[in-house]
Amino acid sequence: MIEDIAKALFEAQKQDKLPTGDAICREELLEFLRELRFAMFNNYFCGDWSLSNVTKSLQKSYEHIQSSLGDAFAKYQDKIDAFYQGLDELHRKLMLDVEALFEGDPAATDIEEIVSTYPGFLAIYCYRVAHEFYLMGMKRLARIVSEYAHSRTGVDINPGATIGDSFFIDHGTGIVIGETAEIGNHCKLYQGVTLGAISLRNGRKLSGKKRHPTLKDNVVIYSGASIFGGETILGNNVVVGSNVEIKESIPDNTVVRGNPGAQK
Repeated sequence: MIEDIAKALFEAQKQDKLPTGDAICREELLEFLRELRFAMFNNYFCGDWSLSNVTKSLQKSYEHIQSSLGDAFAKYQDKIDAFYQGLDELHRKLMLDVEALFEGDPAATDIEEIVSTYPGFLAIYCYRVAHEFYLMGMKRLARIVSEYAHSRTGVDINPGATIGDSFFIDHGTGIVIGETAEIGNHCKLYQGVTLGAISLRNGRKLSGKKRHPTLKDNVVIYSGASIFGGETILGNNVVVGSNVEIKESIPDNTVVRGNPGAQK
């Protein structure tokens, strides 16, 4: 019986008309992500911090991403090599995020605690790696990385989103940031915040268009707030209270409580 079912399923798969891409081994890609994290923050993860250990983890990460791509690696090798060449800049950005988390969270004991245990930082780390892949056109890799973070932390950041320096995620669970969202420097989001699109009807026709809001610098959005629309801009230093829904732009230096009509 099983053989007959398998044959029928195999034949059905041959008739599939949806587009396909290169096969990617998810397990190997996640091992790459793990080893890269060790390499970039070895001084916080390893009691025997040394150049040798950093080199070892970095080499392992490269081997894992090569294995994840299999026969397709040759096609992407130049892009992967460029990603590795830019790790110093990626590390700089991530350390700004770490510092923002430490300065903004009085419960944080030290930097090591944030790097090794905070789900908000794990989500940011995965986003920044995924975003580099996204910019290089390796969107399948980017999506696997971002969905891993989503499953581990409850934070759903599309790798296409643009996020500035010193990004702060507090608690994190339930945060959703859409593909065309833009977030400036020194912004802070609490749990349950959504930066979403107003409508996804005829969704394929909206591909490539600005669908998600823009946050300027120093914006704080408290838990449960939802900001919608590609034309919606929150100005510099805007503060949005809990459970607020916004579908219109908010000027600089505004505090929004309850609803946009109640802003002060």
